[in-house]
Amino acid sequence: MKTDILAFGAHPDDVELGCGGTIAKLVAEGKKCVVVDLTRGELGTRGTDETRKAEAADAAKILGLSARENLGMKDGFLVNSEEYQMRIVKMIRKYRPEIVLANAIDDRHPDHAKGAKLVSDACFLSGLRKIETVMDGEAQEVWRPKHVFHYIQWKDIKPEFVIDISEFLDKKIASCMAYKTQFYDPTSTEPETPITTKDFYESLTYRAQDLGRLSGVAYAEGFTSERLISLKNFDGIVW
Repeated sequence: MKTDILAFGAHPDDVELGCGGTIAKLVAEGKKCVVVDLTRGELGTRGTDETRKAEAADAAKILGLSARENLGMKDGFLVNSEEYQMRIVKMIRKYRPEIVLANAIDDRHPDHAKGAKLVSDACFLSGLRKIETVMDGEAQEVWRPKHVFHYIQWKDIKPEFVIDISEFLDKKIASCMAYKTQFYDPTSTEPETPITTKDFYESLTYRAQDLGRLSGVAYAEGFTSERLISLKNFDGIVW
């Protein structure tokens, strides 16, 4: 499957929280978007592996993803190993994206920065012809994405560009709240965590609103880029 966007998350829900609005917008524009979760999020305080799997499937439907996969890496113990790199390389060569979205380059959860570096390195390795991979009994062709962008998560990293998600904030929030066991639920009797609070739920709106305020739109999501972005002209810039 040739896709436009391949988004990676260290845990199920990372993509929804970091760039769910952007994914929803791209799908509405006719782009093919696929999400690959590196781990099952099995160390999450609330819920189980199975509830997280079902929640990820529900979120995928809300966003309109073309596919979603999970690589089954070890939650909490991501390492930039050859084994993990090659699992990601196979996904990149399978889906052949123009753009890869990955975790924040620095964040509260150690898996996020580790996942960001792991995906970044795999994107480079995927373009090397002497690295051979096989899927479903067939040799894969090499592929290197044109861009690797990192979404922003817990920490307030200064974005290098933002995407206007003004018409898709509701869908972003709905995709996040598909993870019923993970976020704000005043009826839950499970232990509270930093992401289960009402304030965290409200931050989905006010953080997007603040980036929108700074960029001249209602709501936005921010990204950092691994290299300079060249514009052909000024079309599409919000003045």
